[in-house]
Amino acid sequence: MRFDVRPILHAPGKRLTFQFSLDLSDVEFAGRHPISRPVEVEGAVSNTADLLELELTARTTLDAVCDRCGKAFLQDKTVPFRCLLAEELQNEDNDEIVLLEDGEVDVGDLARTAFILGMDTKTLCSEDCKGLCPRCGADLNLGPCSCGKETDPRLAVLAKLLENRENE
Repeated sequence: MRFDVRPILHAPGKRLTFQFSLDLSDVEFAGRHPISRPVEVEGAVSNTADLLELELTARTTLDAVCDRCGKAFLQDKTVPFRCLLAEELQNEDNDEIVLLEDGEVDVGDLARTAFILGMDTKTLCSEDCKGLCPRCGADLNLGPCSCGKETDPRLAVLAKLLENRENE
């Protein structure tokens, strides 16, 4: 979505707001499409002393799957983004400044990129998720499994020493 900022380009103290929905259902993460609902984007471009600043917030509810236990759940996701806008760049190496094209900025593309980069690499149903038993596959969040505690054979000697010490 192209957004025209020419009305405030040379008007310090002025501000333009925007609001739109973004479809990111085509975006794939780890073989899944977690963004099935529209991403609601709202923001503003402000001219402060001839410096244009864009701020936006993108939010939606994701169809998430826990990376530890495999449970499907809904996760609210909000991604803030801000940058400066300029008609021309003095220094080509500045990633925080977005170049205007004919007085316009593509806020849809910026929101899409910010939201994708703001996605978590690991998703958990809760911070204290215990995951699945590696042997029987039981959900450890529901309680302990029936598998016995397996000790590493390399540490068996230490376990015996601890037993002997406790028995003394």
